[in-house]
Amino acid sequence: MPQSNSSVPAVAGEGGAKRPSFADTFVVYFQRRVLVVLLLGFSSGLPIILVGSTLQAWMTQNGIDIRTIGLISAVAVPYNIKFLWAPLVDTLEVPVLSPLLGRRRGWLLLTQVWLILAILLLGLCDPAASIAVIVVCAVFVATASATQDIVIDAFRIESLSESEQGAGMASYVAAYRVGALVSGAGALLLVTFLQDFKLADRAAWSLCYAVMAALILIGVAATFLAREPERLASAAPAGDAALAPENLLKRTFWSAVDSFRDFLTRDLAFAVLAFVVLFKLADAFAFALLTPFTLGLGFSLPQIAGIRNFLGFIAAVLGGFAGGFVARALPLSLSLWVGGILQTIMIFAFCIQALVGKDAYWLSMTTFIEFFADSVGTVIFVAYLSALCRNPLYTATQFALLTAFAALGRNVFSVGTGYVEHAVGWPLFFVLCAAAGLPALALLARLQKRGHFHGLSARRQ
Repeated sequence: MPQSNSSVPAVAGEGGAKRPSFADTFVVYFQRRVLVVLLLGFSSGLPIILVGSTLQAWMTQNGIDIRTIGLISAVAVPYNIKFLWAPLVDTLEVPVLSPLLGRRRGWLLLTQVWLILAILLLGLCDPAASIAVIVVCAVFVATASATQDIVIDAFRIESLSESEQGAGMASYVAAYRVGALVSGAGALLLVTFLQDFKLADRAAWSLCYAVMAALILIGVAATFLAREPERLASAAPAGDAALAPENLLKRTFWSAVDSFRDFLTRDLAFAVLAFVVLFKLADAFAFALLTPFTLGLGFSLPQIAGIRNFLGFIAAVLGGFAGGFVARALPLSLSLWVGGILQTIMIFAFCIQALVGKDAYWLSMTTFIEFFADSVGTVIFVAYLSALCRNPLYTATQFALLTAFAALGRNVFSVGTGYVEHAVGWPLFFVLCAAAGLPALALLARLQKRGHFHGLSARRQ
């Protein structure tokens, strides 16, 4: 199986690891731990779209200005600052739940219940009545989702063996994309279906969000099917939930300091963080306004949902497993080149779509290219981020730090995309988005030249 996404194993092609047989490669996907990670991937991918493109579609139907919609993307900031509370996951137990389920599973169940309540609350809002209320509720969902991601990432890295890491990563990313499709295109289809039955717009959207909240129960089922990671107890002893508040804060603070120090004292640490920020920047810009873009071309919600739901699902799954194959077959550095180039070039498909206009064939082609290339790049990138988390004492905190930096493009830098498009128009906007991918490739070349990947694989052998 792919070896490049574990915090311990050697990278295929760089560490000389023995390659498994085809039968071993296939069977590992049906291991209980890998299936649990797959279900958790769905639960992780579902909420972020509900405060992203789905919320954009809801606001667009309510006549909210494109510039305001662009600014609303800032509600996803919790994904960028989740490393601030990730040390809680590494050091503390959840009262009642952790003693019953274990520390990681206790945190999983807590965040999933929180998510269900938060999504239900967001669905009760009305964009036409108050943007401020929508923002508060969306931030509540994003914070719950970001916390769930912290726990899932730590659980995935700690619970899978070396031979299962590649399959777990590919399954997780594929399921994540499926969850995103369900809460994106699937939600739009559901709203359209409800509106066709003469349900009022606000009631249709509220019921849609209630259905999405119920789907988090898939993650809850995974939590009960899972087993607590065996190496967690010896590597990272849990904190005492009965400590006084000031001692809890002190323990969390010093855990965070030690975690950040462990990472930042590594060679090329700041160059690595810059690369993490830049790698997904181009597609983050391009994806920021896709729903208003397609609606503006004249496509209806059923058309968008139908094309993106069907082709997007196929392309995301194929791309996820293609990315896993690339990560297995090639050295990690070369894999990143493949993913980076693919996800940058694919943006020109949107540029062509902008020039062609309302053409369902081109939208189908654009959708397939988008989901396939993005999934390939995402799997390889997750492999790289996982490889950077070498210390089991700080798995949750360090992975949260890295993914928070990776999400800056999507959740912070993309805030002004509505103003850029308003100034230059869609074709040039997508050209500028593609150009934003070049700095990442330049920095990748520098890291490769400085021996970053050789040192990374050597430490993981």
